[in-house]
Amino acid sequence: MDPETGDVLDAVGPRLRALRRHRGITLAELATTTGVSESTLSRLESGQRRATLELLLPLARTYGVPLDDLVGAPRTGDPRIHLTPIHRFGMTFVPLSRRPGGVQAFKMVIPARPQPLEPTPQTHDGFEWLYVLNGHLRLLLGERDLTLPPGEAAEFDTSLPHWLGSADGGAVELLILFDPQGMRTHVHGDPHQRSRGAARR
Repeated sequence: MDPETGDVLDAVGPRLRALRRHRGITLAELATTTGVSESTLSRLESGQRRATLELLLPLARTYGVPLDDLVGAPRTGDPRIHLTPIHRFGMTFVPLSRRPGGVQAFKMVIPARPQPLEPTPQTHDGFEWLYVLNGHLRLLLGERDLTLPPGEAAEFDTSLPHWLGSADGGAVELLILFDPQGMRTHVHGDPHQRSRGAARR
């Protein structure tokens, strides 16, 4: 096996782990969905087992991404991204980037509801930046309860308890950049004005 091919295969496991954690799926849940045993998935993510087509096909179907994305194959020709909406927690996530792992871009749509959902704050590793396109977003972040109108943005460490929902029951559309490694997802002009977890225009 040539070194380049070996490097590609060695990177599959960490890429699969980052994608699963970003989607908030446990190994047990993934095993149930794909029909691949939990131990096999664990060994695949840790690099103890090499990826095969038989293992990658059900993973690609479950994640709704092209097979090439799972192995990091180089793109040729068509630069278009095939958008495959993901429906979770009563919301719709439309992936705007196609490489598993690293910074991920999504359009998120929170549907209108007669009665807004009861907040259920969650925590996980990573760092998130969001920008409200339409509607009024309610952002719970630790002890803070914020309302963001269109044109406002927020950034926060996702290890803090957080929850996103509609502030008034209407539909909300926003763009999200998520970094599972916790790195900053955009550059600040003035480092003295930085405030983790604070909304800003």
